[in-house]
Amino acid sequence: MSTLAELIKQREALEAQIAQVRQTKLADAIGKVRALVAEYGLTAEDIFGGSKRGPKAAGASKNPFAPKYRDAATGHTWTGRGKAPKWIDGKDRAQFVI
Repeated sequence: MSTLAELIKQREALEAQIAQVRQTKLADAIGKVRALVAEYGLTAEDIFGGSKRGPKAAGASKNPFAPKYRDAATGHTWTGRGKAPKWIDGKDRAQFVI
């Protein structure tokens, strides 16, 4: 049976070997990718998608609901959903309708 110290040395040797093999594989992969990019004239947008990722890139607003109320003094708006902001809370909402 191995001692704890021997097992730790074996683990360290394996971790070093894993790191070395991983570095070699990464260098090979990067070389292949660079060759393909050069061969086909690819850009980062071609590979990673650029502006077509997610709703924010597509121009969608943070809030999908149109505002119903506007504070004339500050220009702040509220959709009428959720807790009312302080500028409209307790007041007649008709005067703030957009």
